[in-house]
Amino acid sequence: MSARTGLVAAAVVTATVALAAPAVAAPVPPHGDHRATQAAMDAVVKGGVPGAVARAEDDSGTWKAASGVGDIGTGEPRAADDRYRVGSITKTFVATVVLQLDAEGVLSLDDTVDEWLPGLVRGNGHDGRDITLRQLLNHTSGIYNYTADEAFTRTYSSKDGFLEHRYDTLSPRQLVRVAMRHEPDFTPGTSWNYSNTNYVLAGLVIEKATGNPYGDEIRHRVIEPLGLRATLVPGTSPELPRPSGRAYSKLSEKTTGPTYDVTRLNPSWSYAAGEMISDSGDLIRFYSALLKGRILPEKQLAEMKTTTGIGILPGASYGLGLIERDLSCGVTVWGHAGGVHGSVSDAVTTEDGSHSLAVNFNGDWVSDTASVIEAEFCGGGK
Repeated sequence: MSARTGLVAAAVVTATVALAAPAVAAPVPPHGDHRATQAAMDAVVKGGVPGAVARAEDDSGTWKAASGVGDIGTGEPRAADDRYRVGSITKTFVATVVLQLDAEGVLSLDDTVDEWLPGLVRGNGHDGRDITLRQLLNHTSGIYNYTADEAFTRTYSSKDGFLEHRYDTLSPRQLVRVAMRHEPDFTPGTSWNYSNTNYVLAGLVIEKATGNPYGDEIRHRVIEPLGLRATLVPGTSPELPRPSGRAYSKLSEKTTGPTYDVTRLNPSWSYAAGEMISDSGDLIRFYSALLKGRILPEKQLAEMKTTTGIGILPGASYGLGLIERDLSCGVTVWGHAGGVHGSVSDAVTTEDGSHSLAVNFNGDWVSDTASVIEAEFCGGGK
């Protein structure tokens, strides 16, 4: 999730449009050949991003690499094992917990938001009595995206606003109230629009249903069982744990101009829509385990992979916190993109979980993770 207007959406768009399958599929590179992936990372760095890291795993083993620098002041190179803010990749973790609770009978995807959060989704045409939990998870709720609010963006994403407010603590209910100041995007279930408010609400539902912070539920249900040692839900902590490079932003919609170090910030602005921190190794372990059926029962995994088919760009469709993407060579991958101040990330795996990739840039003004994914799975040819 990003307070920069459209950054997450841009990450998703880049990861979809560029991956639409052409009439003639490109040849798939043999497993273990990552030369095109490294070249794609190098090209992104040459194009102006400070640094990139990636990790891939298939039946030939594990490959990890870095390009560029982690600190533009010292010239220290990026390290393949760097931790980074994963932004909206958080949404897959949140959706996973909701689906586990569905499997346990604690809640149902057909429950309304109002059953769990009475009266919270009200105002300017919003009505939580008409919106289901499923519609939150697949972005068909019509609820306004709070990060599209101009005042919010000005306060937390412009240069002056960010530098003054980077350590502010915001509650999830405050974030929802920002959205309620606007009219809905559409009647629930009639269209599709990416809204970070949906996942703020999903996090609150987890907390109401379990009596625990949503981050604790992610920890004991996903992070600890899978041994994800670099993954955490930081809450209000501004720190990015080592090993990690610095994170940089233009604090502008422009890709030129001064570059600012935005490594330290209070991620409560994102909450369950995008506050998590991880590394590439943990992300590919998570998505591979998810698609292999190690985290969710078969029924709930099928629900997660049921895509809307509404309003998604060619080559991609959205399930429940999971994006399906068709690559140029005919390969289909599942995963999620994420953007937050100073960080653009993507993590995907094949349907059987056997070939996975996670990539991160430590500059948020270029979101072309699609070129790296295309290179890994299709050899860079389109």
